[in-house]
Amino acid sequence: MFDELERLRLRPVADPPAVGELLDLVEEGEHPQERPDPVLWPVVSGLAVCAALPPLLQGIATDEEIRTVLGGMPHNVTLQMDLALWRVARDAEPYRERLLGTPPQELAAAHLAGELPDFGLDAFLDRYGVRSAAEVDVGVPRWSEDPAPVFAALAGYLRVTDPGQAPDQRFGRAAARAEAMLAELSGRARRARPVRGRIAAFFLRRARELGGLREAGKFAGLYALRDRRRRLLLIGARLHGQGLLDRAGDVMFLDPSELRSVAEGGADPRAEVARRRELHARELRRRRVPVALLDDGTDVETLLPPRAADGRALTGTGAAPGRVTGRARVVRDPATASVEPGEVLVAPTTDPGWTPLFLTAGGLVTETGAVMAHGPTVAREYGIPAVICVPDATERIRTGQTVTVDGAAGTVTVHEPEGRVH
Repeated sequence: MFDELERLRLRPVADPPAVGELLDLVEEGEHPQERPDPVLWPVVSGLAVCAALPPLLQGIATDEEIRTVLGGMPHNVTLQMDLALWRVARDAEPYRERLLGTPPQELAAAHLAGELPDFGLDAFLDRYGVRSAAEVDVGVPRWSEDPAPVFAALAGYLRVTDPGQAPDQRFGRAAARAEAMLAELSGRARRARPVRGRIAAFFLRRARELGGLREAGKFAGLYALRDRRRRLLLIGARLHGQGLLDRAGDVMFLDPSELRSVAEGGADPRAEVARRRELHARELRRRRVPVALLDDGTDVETLLPPRAADGRALTGTGAAPGRVTGRARVVRDPATASVEPGEVLVAPTTDPGWTPLFLTAGGLVTETGAVMAHGPTVAREYGIPAVICVPDATERIRTGQTVTVDGAAGTVTVHEPEGRVH
């Protein structure tokens, strides 16, 4: 499967010169005749064996014990990415002062201008520059275009001075705990139910061998998004050159049929683009995104009974086992954020583009998510306690407050008075 990912990364793709032909490719999608079996079936197999564990181990193992087995798993492409960036940070030590003393946006501009020494970042971006936060949105710049988030993460890595807190060491400890728990649960299952116990032991082992592959499916799909984004920007650049768009990036505010009307009919989209840009900027300022809406616009969560709380304990869903107390770091945009070693990352949500921040975090709290989503999965890989689906966590917790994250109980305790971020 990893050979297939490498083939997708290195596959040469030619772009036709005409806007109409580029639009044809954008509308058709990338290589629809290709079967994704080399990536799809290992991913599906990993998801299936992980899903089979709770019923097989019902009455034998707790959810927390099962999640412990799923920590430190091999073959996770997102984890491999984060550890690769950690190695880049080790090689960047000679440039520590500059990397810590310069804003990430300035470092990104210097890197793109070729003004920084190469300490391994070029190779990292060559392999992982296709990623970003919110990476399934084709309108979002990739790390290869804007590496500011990568420099922000590197600053956090450079602040790790305790060898025991090194990400590779933490991953190793999570893997050791997982293997020990696997042996314990396998023996416990065989003693309780000999036949089912043997099946459960087999599935536990397969879950560790295949579970990490779930990240590969999304990663494989990023190459098609990369090509689609490049072609859209080429279209935008040509329409800008013809005076039909104010800037090339405006292409992201028009759908393909509208672009074709502009390219072939000379329609002027600038007023509509400006309206959509304003709406987009307003939505980016939204503090909270509803998990689900009814067709009349009602936020589903407002219809649910409030969760019990004692004023300091926030309730969510435990997603990665463990308990940790640390200083909170509220982050809404990973592009410029740096998490100090041991801090608890509090975020609206996370995806693979956020995970470089996990290497220095002591715990994770999010407002949305799912137990098998990317953020909690990677948290388990590192052995980071995580609680997800905590309503308004980024509003009810302030940076600097001391909090305790209990990944088993699904609670976050604030040890200082709550307050809102202004």
